[in-house]
Amino acid sequence: MASLWRAVMGDNTTPSTDDYDGVEFWVNPERTGWLTKQGEYIKTWRRRWFVLKQGKLFWFKEANINRGSKPRGVVPVANCLTVKGAEDVLNKQFAFELSTRSDTMYFIADSEEKKEDWINSIGRSIVQNSRSVTRDEILDYDNDSRK
Repeated sequence: MASLWRAVMGDNTTPSTDDYDGVEFWVNPERTGWLTKQGEYIKTWRRRWFVLKQGKLFWFKEANINRGSKPRGVVPVANCLTVKGAEDVLNKQFAFELSTRSDTMYFIADSEEKKEDWINSIGRSIVQNSRSVTRDEILDYDNDSRK
């Protein structure tokens, strides 16, 4: 199975600094936390630190990230179609999946609450960063001046 990275980007490269689009992932991320993800080639489960910021989901081996940190991977979530629970697919508690047209990546959170938080945050990021939605079309109901 091709990696989600290759499915999204359409190539066999590993992430480079060009893939970050200038995103300063170490400053004020939208969401961070530990998730367990399945390896691409050897299907073992590994715990990784995830950072969601500006439509990109980065992962690292360590939680103490800074300007010099190198992500182990990055997924531009705007190219993803769905994020949803996957306990029934994996037969693992707190599991969820992130899918493109051609591939699916699986994650396991530490609790039901964290799983739902990640699904909601990634889902919001998919909508906000989708190429079919412009910034002007996004309505922030929390800050809606029409109320």
